[in-house]
Amino acid sequence: MFEDRKEAGKKLAQALLKYKNDKSAVVFAVPRGGVVVAEAVCEYLQIPLDVVVARKIGAPFNEELAIGAVSPDGDVIINEEAVRVLKVSESYLMAQKQNKINEIKERLKKYRGSDVYESLEGRTAIIVDDGIATGYTVKAAVDFIRGLNAERVVVASPVIAPDTLVEFEGLVDEVVYIYSDEPFYAVGQFYKFFPQISDEEVISIIKKIKGKGE
Repeated sequence: MFEDRKEAGKKLAQALLKYKNDKSAVVFAVPRGGVVVAEAVCEYLQIPLDVVVARKIGAPFNEELAIGAVSPDGDVIINEEAVRVLKVSESYLMAQKQNKINEIKERLKKYRGSDVYESLEGRTAIIVDDGIATGYTVKAAVDFIRGLNAERVVVASPVIAPDTLVEFEGLVDEVVYIYSDEPFYAVGQFYKFFPQISDEEVISIIKKIKGKGE
């Protein structure tokens, strides 16, 4: 168990040691919690930080139950089986998609000043989150980063559900993690302290890391 996200980030940085001072590598943190983890990773490895915002689509009567996710360019990943079993309407999915696109654009402008990304040709993109359960948000992030022509895509998280780990190992070039244990109930079970992270904290970390890199 980790004390908090900062400790988890330090341990994850050790697991990513081969990328230290790698000029081709860039970290893409998944806000909000992933940014706190990524802070330690970027500071230790001396590589730049960016963010990739993808938003989960929750089930109609249970927002926490992921039935899909939306990427920064508006592409949608859907859990077709969950949609069928829960009888989720097309109109619900379309409304959710538009809501999430608006949220993503708003967050990107808040966090990085722009929703425009440069090409990642020849670069290694390391997508960092504080934990991966179903993985829909990170899958949407992976698809988006691949669309920027990254040479390699690495997913790094202190915690990942075992079933999701198997899925990601077939999806990206490398998966780096500390814990992937059963029984897996929620990401928070692996942290002693797992508080909500504010937008202000995210923005502060981004400015801090950017300032050190200039």
